[in-house]
Amino acid sequence: MNKGFLDFMFITNNLEIAKVAQDTGVKRVWVDLEILGKEQRQPGMNTVKSGHTLEDVSAIRSVLTKSELLVRVNSLYEDSEQEINEVIDRGADMIMLPYFKTVDDVDRFLKIVRGRVKTTLLFESKESVENIDVILSHGGFDEAHIGLNDLHLSYGMTFMFELLSNGMVEAICNKFKAVGIPYGFGGIAKIGEGLLPAEKVIAEHYRLGSTRAILSRSFCDTQFNNDFNIWKREFQLGVNQIRLYESLLPMLPESYIQENIDDVKKGVDKVVEIIKTRGNAN
Repeated sequence: MNKGFLDFMFITNNLEIAKVAQDTGVKRVWVDLEILGKEQRQPGMNTVKSGHTLEDVSAIRSVLTKSELLVRVNSLYEDSEQEINEVIDRGADMIMLPYFKTVDDVDRFLKIVRGRVKTTLLFESKESVENIDVILSHGGFDEAHIGLNDLHLSYGMTFMFELLSNGMVEAICNKFKAVGIPYGFGGIAKIGEGLLPAEKVIAEHYRLGSTRAILSRSFCDTQFNNDFNIWKREFQLGVNQIRLYESLLPMLPESYIQENIDDVKKGVDKVVEIIKTRGNAN
């Protein structure tokens, strides 16, 4: 089990929001350069397709004094070396490789980085999971994250948290744990929010030894409000509520954690049924 607090990550290229995230204790502010193939993998889905640029890396770097700067680059392509080198030159602390499939992909990525910054792998393709043992045996990277959006699509599932309820996330986490790689999975909404309530997911992070998670857009959704003071208040409140819940988890009986596993399975089944029913209606 994870005995500490989760390290939070938040995706933004907005300088003011980045400052808010930093001031509220977010470990990593995340600039997201990935565009290649994402729309094809997630057509019509309400997922983050950021449109961030290399210039955003420099801009966010300029305002971070405590939080780390994480940059997700594109999956490997002909200009990956140029892109990764520029990201490093612009001040990234850590680079994330998305949608890789083989150990050769990982080796190519690591050879480009050459240990100049920390690295994390985003396991989000079926092939990456099928090749996980050989990838972990080669090592050379610092952290790992399980990308539930693309991974559930890769397996033809309906809802991303099916990967949590069917035991796949647990199996992958156990492999990371066995080789001593810090890991996390997916993202979390505010307490009481989300198709699967955030507290159910957080309890699973605790049980599975996960130490990092992405905060969802709901923590600072500028689509509906552009008032800086409201952003800051809402962000801080959301983080504080999670921290309070996390502090209670070690004090709760083991039966609570076991019951939560059942609640997750029931909650996921309910969401899957709703999504399929809506799909059939259309």
